[in-house]
Amino acid sequence: MPRSGARAEGAIHFTSVEARIDAAARILLSRLPRGRLADGAVEFLVFGLKQAWACLFGALVLGMILLTRLWWPEIGLNRYDAWFLAALAIQAGMIFFRLETLDEARVILIFHLVGTGMEVFKTAVGSWVYPDDALFRIGGVPLFSGFMYACVGSYMARIQRIFDITFTRYPAVPMTVLVALGIYVNFFAHHYFFDFRWLLFAAVVVLYRRSFMHYRVFRFRHRMPMLLAFLLVALFIWIAENIGTWSRAWIYPSQADGWALVGWEKLGSWYLLMLISVVLVTLVHPPRPYEKD
Repeated sequence: MPRSGARAEGAIHFTSVEARIDAAARILLSRLPRGRLADGAVEFLVFGLKQAWACLFGALVLGMILLTRLWWPEIGLNRYDAWFLAALAIQAGMIFFRLETLDEARVILIFHLVGTGMEVFKTAVGSWVYPDDALFRIGGVPLFSGFMYACVGSYMARIQRIFDITFTRYPAVPMTVLVALGIYVNFFAHHYFFDFRWLLFAAVVVLYRRSFMHYRVFRFRHRMPMLLAFLLVALFIWIAENIGTWSRAWIYPSQADGWALVGWEKLGSWYLLMLISVVLVTLVHPPRPYEKD
């Protein structure tokens, strides 16, 4: 990844804390033996560590939900309200301790607003419910729920910096915005009209079928088809969703009498959400074209 001191034009900077971590890690890793096997092992290790760092906000929120599922004292405060206040504190702490940039905070706010709007509608039509009480809420939606979408936004924005992501043959941004709007509208409209998700899947494939993302792990730059990247992140979110419903953060109608695995059809919903997520991030961090090192 380009260093914070001397970066290519348009590259996204590390925070000061990340720059110190990066410098220390480079000193340590540069002392390791070289070779095809050793280089591959280092790339795999650093990839995992960077992914964990990109998931920092989401991991803290999900860990909080899991902890309170296993143990919650009677302190006169609802779990949902505690989650909302704690998520605000986590967000403030990440900015204060320079673990997150202000641009990333803007992305999180956008995701929070977009997600909360969908939550209000989806709970009203019975797609899912929040079984506990909450003081901080809009209708039947506790305000912490917006942070579930903010976790996705935080991850999408942070990997841009941490992996120095660039693209080849990225689609025209206005076209991606148009498809993203169609996906968002369909999340609402399919309750009353025809479900256009298969047409939207086709539109996503047409847009991104030739697009690749390029990312640097440590010594080497790798590439991945955008369509595959969407699927992998959607699968990860689906796993996190199962943890969330097991913790009774929210539940689907099929889980009213006891927890059950979230249906695989939700993986398709998350796949479409990936396009919305990518488009929202590109409105803050425009996609940078790949240039050979």
